[in-house]
Amino acid sequence: MALGRSLATRLGSLVLVSMLAACSGTDSKEIPLENFTAEEIYKRGEYELEVGNPRRPVNALHYFAEVERLYPYSEWAKRALIMQAFAQHRSKDYEAARASAQRFIDTYPGDDDASYAKYLLALSYYDQIDEVGRDQGLTFQALQALREVIEQYPDSDYARSSVLKFDLAFDHLASKEMEIGRYYLKRGHYTAAINRFRVVVEDFQTTTHTPEALMRLTEAYLALGITDEAQTAAAILGHNYQSSPFYEDAHNLLVKRGLTEEAKGNSWLSKIYRQVVRGEWL
Repeated sequence: MALGRSLATRLGSLVLVSMLAACSGTDSKEIPLENFTAEEIYKRGEYELEVGNPRRPVNALHYFAEVERLYPYSEWAKRALIMQAFAQHRSKDYEAARASAQRFIDTYPGDDDASYAKYLLALSYYDQIDEVGRDQGLTFQALQALREVIEQYPDSDYARSSVLKFDLAFDHLASKEMEIGRYYLKRGHYTAAINRFRVVVEDFQTTTHTPEALMRLTEAYLALGITDEAQTAAAILGHNYQSSPFYEDAHNLLVKRGLTEEAKGNSWLSKIYRQVVRGEWL
């Protein structure tokens, strides 16, 4: 009995796929989509998404859009909208994916899939983050969108994934500052370089770039003859990242000048030293 129902279901699916395939071909006028249920059209969209070209899911998007057009207030229309966002993102049509995801959020804010729509919207920014040397506007937008997923849906799987991606995007911004800082340092523009490395130390302390930023600060300040700041930067580096190769580099730079790592003066670096080494936050 169960076997019979299974066979009938499979045969029915094959017939449905064949009939709907005709709708997208030369026989489309003979079998209009209006003759099919929302579920049937939606499943054809799923089928096209599975067997079609994943980079150009034109047919799948067509069927999902038709579900919305023909059955705008149905449960299947809601499902079709989130699938449009998914298909557009998978094909790297990020702008369209953002638009569909945002439309889902606006139309169904309390739906269970709203968290996924929010995540897709964030991913559409995150997956567009360019190489370090380019403009980082999308990185800031990705961080904002990922933060919203984390804050609005803290118990979801999407929040956990967003935390990981947030950290990577944050690290990416620090990379941009480091790249520009190195550029200035190499060309002898020490003050401009210091400003970039300072941003990393003050605003991106939790990233992987902080040890190098402290070493580059030591190097830049020594080049300017500002030894107090150079020694303080190296002292922070030695306290927090003594096993880092950047600490050895900073230490050697000081030794060549007959200097040691110690907090001196009352600069911005001295304040950071008091905070991270002595725990004096006021």
